[in-house]
Amino acid sequence: MASRLPLQPGFILKGYTLGEVLGGGGFSLVYLASSELSRGKFVIKEFCPQDIVYRHSDGSLSPNTALAESSFRHGLERFKSEAERMSKIRHSNLIGVNEYFEANNTLYMVMNHEEGRDLRWFISKMGGNLDWDLLQRVFPPIGNGLQQMHQLGIVHLDVKPANVLLRTSGQPLLLDFGAAQTLDSDKPFGDFQTLTHGFAPPEQYLDGQLGVWTDIYGLSATIYNCITGTPPTPALKRKKGESLEKITVTRAKEYPYTLLKTVESALSINESERPEDMQSFLSMAFGASGASSGDRST
Repeated sequence: MASRLPLQPGFILKGYTLGEVLGGGGFSLVYLASSELSRGKFVIKEFCPQDIVYRHSDGSLSPNTALAESSFRHGLERFKSEAERMSKIRHSNLIGVNEYFEANNTLYMVMNHEEGRDLRWFISKMGGNLDWDLLQRVFPPIGNGLQQMHQLGIVHLDVKPANVLLRTSGQPLLLDFGAAQTLDSDKPFGDFQTLTHGFAPPEQYLDGQLGVWTDIYGLSATIYNCITGTPPTPALKRKKGESLEKITVTRAKEYPYTLLKTVESALSINESERPEDMQSFLSMAFGASGASSGDRST
């Protein structure tokens, strides 16, 4: 009997016991898990493009049509490439891939599970208006982590408040690389790509060229949300003429002008008008604290 449901709690994968489903995008499912060899909790991401596969009773996946076979195999290879690259990243402000392995005719990534609250909680509690000191503690380290990703040829493509966790220690952590792509491929996951309205620039909607400028937009949109309490107007609506709050005017008394001006520039619907790389963005937005955020690798 075949099913498209996630793997059930209690299913064992290479010594990990799966728990609840934490979420998933167009091509993956994410599970909470525990290990027989450790008391810690883990997050396991499964390559599972749900629109083109079905699951057998033993847990394995198969493409649901002959035409889906090619898309599934291509996506699986790209997912493996992402896992290989992400496993090389060691940065204290990026969730790391501990290991990856093949099982059930698909691929799994294993990451540590971290405790804390994401930025949505703080934005909701404060109605935006997150103070300058907090922004300085959160965004230069996250931006520095993204810079390291970019140097390895990877873009995150889903930077948003839900994916920025403040650990119980107060240190920020960028989560969820489910949408990440390598820069050396036009559309690694084809139709499986996901995006978040308000935080995705026009090129993610319009099959445009993705790059570091795409993450710069997402990070800027996240800062904008922290300041105003609302996400930016979705990019396609802006292309049709809807406006964006002019934060250099409305928020001038609460935040440095250089931050506000840089965020506005980085939210341009024209990628050529955004800062050229993440380090330039951080230096422009946060000055010395951004430029000296350093490599926080572990």
